[in-house]
Amino acid sequence: MRKSLRVAGFATACAVAGAALYGTGAATADDAAARHTAEPHNIGLLVGEIDDYYGAYQDADGVWRSSPDSPYAKDLARIQAKAKKDIRKAAAHGAKGARHGKEPAIVLDVDDTSLLSFDYEKSTNYTYNGATWDAYVKEAKRPAVFGMPELVSYAKGKGVEVFFLTGLSEAQREGAVTNLARAGYDTQLDTKHVFTKNKTAPPAYLGHCATPAKWECTTVQFKEGTRKHIESTGYNIVGSFGDQVSDLAGGYADKTYKLPNPTYFVE
Repeated sequence: MRKSLRVAGFATACAVAGAALYGTGAATADDAAARHTAEPHNIGLLVGEIDDYYGAYQDADGVWRSSPDSPYAKDLARIQAKAKKDIRKAAAHGAKGARHGKEPAIVLDVDDTSLLSFDYEKSTNYTYNGATWDAYVKEAKRPAVFGMPELVSYAKGKGVEVFFLTGLSEAQREGAVTNLARAGYDTQLDTKHVFTKNKTAPPAYLGHCATPAKWECTTVQFKEGTRKHIESTGYNIVGSFGDQVSDLAGGYADKTYKLPNPTYFVE
C-alpha cells in the first residue's frame, strides 16, 4: 500500500494521539503527562525541506525537476559509487553462487529507483490518486533517477544481467518500458527482464499469496518471490536496488541498496 506524504503524516499524528489517549487501563492526568510525546514534524516545513533536498525547480514547461547538484543527487552518487565497487568485485571474483554455474545479476525497482516521479509528487501536493498516477505513468515522460542508467550500463559492461521489478500493474507495463527506454536504459526490457504486478494472471511462483481469483501478496512477498524466481532461472542477484525498504526485504540478494525517497512510503 502506498501512503502519500500527507496520509503518512496524518497517520503518524493519529498514532501519537491514540497513544496519548488510550493507554492500558484508566488514564489519569499523571498518566497522560508521562505519555506525552513530541509534536510531529510540521508538514509545511517538511515540504520545504523536501524541496531543498531535491533542489526543486520548474523548467520552461512548468515541469518540476530535481537539480543535479542537489543533496539528493549527491546522496545517490555516494550509493552508486559503492554499488559499482561491489559489482566490479562480484564480476571479477565470481558472485556468491557463481561456483554453481549462476550468472551475476542486479534487480532494480522502477518508481523513484529508475524513473523519478518528483514532478507528480509536487504537482499533486504529495497526495496519491490511483487515476492520476496511472495517467502519469502511461505518459512515459519521467526522467531517469540521476546516475541509474549509467549504473545499468556499468553493470552490463561487467557481464552482469539487469532486471526490473516493479509494483506497477501489468496494464502499466507498456508505459514503464517505453519510459525506461526513453530515459536511457539501454538494456533488455522484455517480459523476461521487466516484472510487473499481474493480479489477473499471477505467475505460479507467487502461488503462495496470489491466484487469478484473489491477490494477497504484500509488496515484500511479491518482490521476494520474484527475486527467488529470477535466481531459480540461473542467476545470482549480487545487488538489489529500491527506494523503499519493502523493495528490498525478504532476501534473495547478496547486497541491497536503499535509494533516498522522502516523498511517500510503500508498505
